[in-house]
Amino acid sequence: MTNLSLKILSLRSNVVTAASFIRSIHHESALHRSSGGPPKLSPYDVNNILRANEHTQEFFGGSVKCYDSNQLASNSPIEDSRSEATCAHTAGLLLGIFDGHGGPACSQVISKRLMRYIAASLVPPDDLRQHLLNGAQSFSFLNCHNDKLEFVSEIKELYEKSFLQFANELTNTTLAGFQMHQTLENAFVRLDQDLSREAIEMPSLRTMSVAMSGAVALVAHIDGPHLHVASVGDCSAVLGTVTDTGQWVAKKLTNEHNSDNVGEVRRLLSEHPATERDTVIRGERLLGQLAPLRAMGDFRYKWSREQLEQLVVPQFGEQVIAPYYLTPPYLSACPEITHHILTPRDKFLIIASDGLWDTMSAMQTVHLVGEHMYGKAFLQPLTLPKHDITLGEISQMLSTRKAGLQKKPLDRNAATHLIRNALGGTEYGIEHSKLSHMLSLPQDIVRLFRDDITITVVYFDSEYLRNCPT
Repeated sequence: MTNLSLKILSLRSNVVTAASFIRSIHHESALHRSSGGPPKLSPYDVNNILRANEHTQEFFGGSVKCYDSNQLASNSPIEDSRSEATCAHTAGLLLGIFDGHGGPACSQVISKRLMRYIAASLVPPDDLRQHLLNGAQSFSFLNCHNDKLEFVSEIKELYEKSFLQFANELTNTTLAGFQMHQTLENAFVRLDQDLSREAIEMPSLRTMSVAMSGAVALVAHIDGPHLHVASVGDCSAVLGTVTDTGQWVAKKLTNEHNSDNVGEVRRLLSEHPATERDTVIRGERLLGQLAPLRAMGDFRYKWSREQLEQLVVPQFGEQVIAPYYLTPPYLSACPEITHHILTPRDKFLIIASDGLWDTMSAMQTVHLVGEHMYGKAFLQPLTLPKHDITLGEISQMLSTRKAGLQKKPLDRNAATHLIRNALGGTEYGIEHSKLSHMLSLPQDIVRLFRDDITITVVYFDSEYLRNCPT
């Protein structure tokens, strides 16, 4: 399944080069282990691995100043995907985290397609109709940042056809009935329906590899002071807010859709007969197999038994049908949506796959990013105010800067800073030997110790939020 999914997208050379470097480092570590010595990664090697996929994007004007993003693989290939884009025809910024399972195919596909579905949905129907008449394609609705993936031509044509059908249907809606919650929900559900239809009507190795894998997804849309977060599964979004007394507060904007969520379990049980009460969730997993209770793809938990027997069993075997598979669908792609109006006290947003949250709490991440944000300020050149200033005031500024330089972070990128702490953090600070060990684990056991980690940290412009209307 994994090998098939790699043929859906092509990857440009710069990421391959970074992956090759990491493989060479791991090979060298393996030589150390085979010779009886401990795995050794120098600080230089560690930094190269941690920074291989980092990215920073700055903005001018609006509520977002910039964002930092990064990824660190555990699976090979990585099953996480991420996407960030500015809407081409509206003022919105879209940021997404996608955590795949059963291979990377589904997460890679929805990371590109879902953002396009959302961006087109935000264009007023009359304007959208005109764009389509002028030959607009799915990619023309987004200005993507740090996008290194492209669909292979065969699958690209199929996906484009589905998008244009969806976009043309949007032109028949009315602007008066626009609701952001409904718009996000429709985009998630419709893309999932398209993934299903494409696999059923045009079965191939590529469409079926997407259909049989799955992904949880989290998308944040920011437009001025309005922040919407839509989520299926167990990625999380945390808002970093500072109080009047300078204390950091972590505000969680998402709920994990798994068996630990009592409300989610009740929802799922209510959708099936009482006779299935003991079989819908077994061993804290859906039908005893899948941890998230909402996800995109994973049609082995959504299609009818007849469809599975006709389309899937001949290729993947009888084991593809879960025990006690009686009243599908068992899995939903409908997102839970949160709306938050940003204030000047809201300083940043952290969105990440569960590879981060497995290692640290929301409060820990907010403290780390808050300290990083403060320390990073001292990496900038010193600028004096334009008004008259005394020598005493200059002396005080220099003293403050000297003290602050002691707190300057090792990484400029906040997402990298979080990954470094997630893997090497101790109560006494970063421990290089721990970090070196976690980054040099052989491929056959690394997944036992850490998951793929994908993080985006979004910084808000407090001055803009102080003056903009809500």
